[in-house]
Amino acid sequence: MMNWLIAVLTAFFRALLPWVAKQSRPTAEDAAPDQQTKDKLRAKVRKHWLIIAFVLSILLTGCAGGSPFTRTIYVPHGTPVRLRETIKDAKVWVKDTDGQVLPGKMDLPEGWYALPDDGEDLR
Repeated sequence: MMNWLIAVLTAFFRALLPWVAKQSRPTAEDAAPDQQTKDKLRAKVRKHWLIIAFVLSILLTGCAGGSPFTRTIYVPHGTPVRLRETIKDAKVWVKDTDGQVLPGKMDLPEGWYALPDDGEDLR
């Protein structure tokens, strides 16, 4: 019984295989360009080229991280850190000679240490 089934399937596939091969061959008609579809695709790309360029630039820069070589280091709370470069116009709270707290701006020079807030409310 099994030999009979194999013989029937073999004959079926031998007859079907040349037809499938003939249908899958490209013809000159298949290769003709479809100008309407080509124009539609061009119009869509022209319409959205700015969005495509923006998305590509975001992906190439490390998802808006600035540079693919930028890394973030998490510092445990309470740990002082040393400034690697000068920070211009940092907003700070300062006390005047009378002890009143005033908002101010200053440059924090390279090499200074930054310490965490001790919880004292200066305002």
